[in-house]
Amino acid sequence: MEVINALGRRKRAIARIYVSEGTGKITINKIDISQYFPSSILQYVVKQPLNTLSVAEKYDIKVNTYGGGFTGQSQAVRLAIARALVKINPEDKPALRAEGFMT
Repeated sequence: MEVINALGRRKRAIARIYVSEGTGKITINKIDISQYFPSSILQYVVKQPLNTLSVAEKYDIKVNTYGGGFTGQSQAVRLAIARALVKINPEDKPALRAEGFMT
């Protein structure tokens, strides 16, 4: 699988992500997700689309995000991940839309 990229925006936050096959590692601005978002709630928000489709351990995700606050950034990352998952498998779009992850 080639690298899939996607963009997500929320309020003033912008997130660009790059998805590749892997083991489920998520890095945000070259920092592990647990260090960038120390709050477990924000980590949960980022991982929601992956957990909805049960593919959390299937992809490695690299994120570049800037602008806004931590909550806006986490929601921008969530949207970008949902968009990337739809690029990988368009049949997943109804499930992600039903959960409110697609705009």
